[in-house]
Amino acid sequence: MPTTVFDQFTRRTADVTAQLTALDIPLTAPAPPPADPTDPWASSYAVPIDRSTLDWCTAVQMLADYHHTGIDRQVLAADALLRELGVRGLAQLHSDLHHGAPIDYRFTPCPYCSGIGEDPTQPDCQDVGCAPWHEFDGHEHLCPVCHGDDYQPQWFAEEHMTELEQMLADAIEESEECASLRCRIRTRLRRRTVRT
Repeated sequence: MPTTVFDQFTRRTADVTAQLTALDIPLTAPAPPPADPTDPWASSYAVPIDRSTLDWCTAVQMLADYHHTGIDRQVLAADALLRELGVRGLAQLHSDLHHGAPIDYRFTPCPYCSGIGEDPTQPDCQDVGCAPWHEFDGHEHLCPVCHGDDYQPQWFAEEHMTELEQMLADAIEESEECASLRCRIRTRLRRRTVRT
């Protein structure tokens, strides 16, 4: 039976919720304790967290894969991430897991939308019935993590290599210009030292 890209989202959510159910972990995170008003660092986020959503399942799966642990050890970290940063926190988490390096989603598939560039939890333009001209004017159905970057390494690799070859040619040309300038300066300095 052929599967589509969207089937993997429901499969990811079903797998994680099945593991949570098997571990007797509730699918709704408990509310955090009330913040101490005298503590300036206390968190004031009281957003309820649904552990059966795609963003939460993605966060806990990313954390579990990175730390080589079960998802039961990463439940509270995923709760905290989504409570404080929401879905956009997945982009920060992805960058943090790569030691703070920026992620180029043209070459790295987005962990949330798997490289399709659209928010998998929102209906697309065809389902909603958006006007056809909205397709080209930056209409908002973009993934909140990768912001619609197309994951097409085979296409972007050629473009990237062309840019790098041009940069290398420019650097070689600049190096040759600097070398000839250094040679002229060195020659003039030698002439001055010989005369004196």
